[in-house]
Parts: sequence; C-alpha cells; structure tokens
Amino acid sequence: MSVNFWAVFVSALASMVIGSVWYGPLFGKKFRVAMGMDKWSAEKQAQMKKSMGMSFALQFIASLVMFYILAVFMHAGVGGVTGNLAIAFWTWLGFVVPVKLGDAIWGGSWTLFWIGISNMLVTLLAAGAIIGAWR
Repeated sequence: MSVNFWAVFVSALASMVIGSVWYGPLFGKKFRVAMGMDKWSAEKQAQMKKSMGMSFALQFIASLVMFYILAVFMHAGVGGVTGNLAIAFWTWLGFVVPVKLGDAIWGGSWTLFWIGISNMLVTLLAAGAIIGAWR
C-alpha cells in the first residue's frame, strides 16, 4: 500500500485553512457564543491566546493522522477524485455525523453540531479531492 505523504500533508494544511475561515469570518461569532467565549474575562481570553500555538500544533498532528487513515481507505477504494469524494462523504456521514450527533444529544449544543459537521464535510471533501488528484 502506497500513501502519498505530500497529499496527506497538503490535506492537513488545507484543513487548517478551512478551519481558520470556518471558525473565523464565516461562523466565528456564532461559534464563540455557543462555546460561551463571549462571556470570558479578559484574563481567560489572554490565557487562551497563549495556548493557541500548542492547540494549532496538536490539531495539525491530529489532521495528519486523520488524512493518512483517509488516504489508506481511499487507496483501498475506487480512487480518483470522484471516487475519493464519495469515500470522503461516506466517511463523514458514517463517522463524523454520528459522533457529533451523540455529543449534541447528550448535552452539547446544536449550534456547535451544525458548525462542526459542516466544517468536517468541507474539510473531508477537500482532502478527498487532494488525495484523489495527487497520484
């Protein structure tokens, strides 16, 4: 089995860009309100900003792992951009949506559910396209 590590790396970078846009200009305000961040003290906001570098690093590592596994799934599948988009969609529907739905049902926020699953759909489809196109 041969996984293209460059495609995995670029997919992880793309996920960080998508997340920055998603949780910034697109849905950042709704996300911060749903998380209760709008009520944080200036001190707590400053603490959060100090830990952002580590948070981004850990998220990037988690994304590398996720897209490596996705590439393994895609390597075993039909391949190509179209096939990998289908695999990305079914991975999202079969794994991401049920996990996030469970979080929402058992005390989470429906706003966070919708923001989170839609971000992951776009992210996984982007990764599917990147991995499928990069042969």
